[in-house]
Amino acid sequence: MPKLPAPLPYATQREIFARFHAAEPEPKGELEHVNAYTLVVAVALSAQATDAGVNKATRALFQIADTPEKMLALGEEGLIEHIKTIGLYRNKAKNVMKLSRILVEEHGGEVPSSRAALQALPGVGRKTANVVLNMWWHFPAQAVDTHIFRVGNRTRIAPGKDVDAVERAIEDNVPVEYQLHAHHWLILHGRYTCVARKPKCGACLIADLCPYVEKTAPA
Repeated sequence: MPKLPAPLPYATQREIFARFHAAEPEPKGELEHVNAYTLVVAVALSAQATDAGVNKATRALFQIADTPEKMLALGEEGLIEHIKTIGLYRNKAKNVMKLSRILVEEHGGEVPSSRAALQALPGVGRKTANVVLNMWWHFPAQAVDTHIFRVGNRTRIAPGKDVDAVERAIEDNVPVEYQLHAHHWLILHGRYTCVARKPKCGACLIADLCPYVEKTAPA
């Protein structure tokens, strides 16, 4: 297996995230939610689905089921009617009902704020737990998805052979004052600029700092 390149130097990392901060000081996740519970549900539903598709399905759902108790009252079939446009909706519906019951029975209807307790919920993996910790409790957890994995390796901000390695590389190399928002900046950069097939390098605000050799798509 080829050796991974070294992360970018500290001074370069600092300049990159200073530019991200200047362009978007308070980046936000794009999944719509009204409380910690609906955030957990939205993130669980977003696996292998777009945020836009999840938002379209959950707007009406969260008006009538914004707590685990209300979700259990709605029932699995009622939930399916709202989310059947989302991929893997049947399995996701089962997980939402199971996690809602656990929240009621073991946590008094409240979403726990520890990663281990979150990951113990059906359909909630480390990435989902990190999104909730970051977006709701403002903890600098790094939720690494395919966009961050790609950007982290392309730019050498956070090189790693898997998502866990990229998560650790962000924690180890990104200046601490930027870590709260780091995963949002990287997701948005990967979603809209550093896209998979033809990255928009000509419109990239960190192009002069990026070592990616296959630069394409002029502005």
